[in-house]
Order: sequence, then structure tokens, then C-alpha cells
Amino acid sequence: MAQQDTDQQTAAEAGVLPVDDEGFVIDTENAEEREAAYRGRGTSRPITVVGNPVLHKECKDVTEFDDELARLVDDMFASQRTAEGVGLAANQIGVDKKVFVYDCPDDEGKRHVGVVCNPVLQELPAERRRLDDGNEGCLSVPTAYAELARPDYAVVKGQDEKGNPITVRGTGFFARCLQHETDHLYGYLYIDRLSKRDRKDALRQMAEGTPRYEVVPNE
Repeated sequence: MAQQDTDQQTAAEAGVLPVDDEGFVIDTENAEEREAAYRGRGTSRPITVVGNPVLHKECKDVTEFDDELARLVDDMFASQRTAEGVGLAANQIGVDKKVFVYDCPDDEGKRHVGVVCNPVLQELPAERRRLDDGNEGCLSVPTAYAELARPDYAVVKGQDEKGNPITVRGTGFFARCLQHETDHLYGYLYIDRLSKRDRKDALRQMAEGTPRYEVVPNE
């Protein structure tokens, strides 16, 4: 076995994702097993919805990479699965911390599973800024969808749940997910990026629909 393979196996056993030759995490390997392990340890929590104050402000940086954070991450994966989502930010279950989890396919059908703390979305060079006018929804705006143009490529820098620096990249639908979840942790929902008319329509869809998962009612 090559040294690189040994290092990657040791890292995986320690809960650290390996990286490719360009320094991006490899989050597609053992995706099903890793997600199941997180989810199996967690407890599903109800989802906060638009109007809840925790969703409309920048979250606090993660500074302690401890057992409490590990339990939060497990609960987030459990909550994400219950709500049938592909990404979930901590403030979507009422926790004021900069961390999101994802279990999301890209446009080639590859499943990406991971955790990002303190994410920072990287500015793209002009040649990489191709917009995708895809449909977007949000667990915190249940039953509503709207078309929103976002770059079809995204790079996010941050830390994993153990505090190790990581860089995650995505294309297509996964790129949309990375941008959407990072937005959440800085106090933005996707409807905040819509025109007034489209935002009003999304809120109307939400008001007329019935969530398929438990939500936290706004007071």
C-alpha cells in the first residue's frame, strides 16, 4: 500500500476527509456510510422558519471543536434526513453557530457528504462565473420554490468539525447548495435574493402549503 493511501486511511479513521491533488476535500467516498453514522448518533429537531430572529442575523463563529459541536453535527444530519433536505445550517434548528452539513448530489449524480464550520465563500474569477437559473427551495421556507440565478461553481473555505482547515468545491446543484447554506450563516435566506414580487410569491406558497416535517412556530 502506498504511503498516500496509508495516510488517507488513517485520516479517514480519525474522521478527517482526505484531499485531492488540488487541496479540495474528497467528500464523495463512503458518503452513505458516513451520513448514516452521523445520523444514527443524532436526534432530529424541528426546523425554524422565516421570521425567526436566529435566521436573520450573522451567526457566531465556531471556536470550540468539542463534544458539544459533535452532538450538534449529529443532530443536524438527523434533522436534515427527517426534513428530506440536501443541506442544513445550524440556525435552521435554532442554534447560533456557523456550521452547516450537507448530503447533496452534484449534476453528475455523485453524492457529497460533509460538514463545514465558519464557511467563507470564495470570490470566483470572471471566467468561472457562469450563472445557473435553477429552481431553489429552503427547509426554512417550506413548500415554496422560486427561480434564482447563482454561479454554477462554488468554492468554500472553512473548518471541519474537528477544527481542521478544509476547502470544498461544487458544481451545478451542489454549488447551489454550498452557496445557499453559507448564506444562511450570514443571515440570508434565498428569498432575500429574489425580486419583491418573487419573494412575495414564495411567501404566499409557504402560507398556502403544509410542511412535511415539524417546524418551530414563530411567536
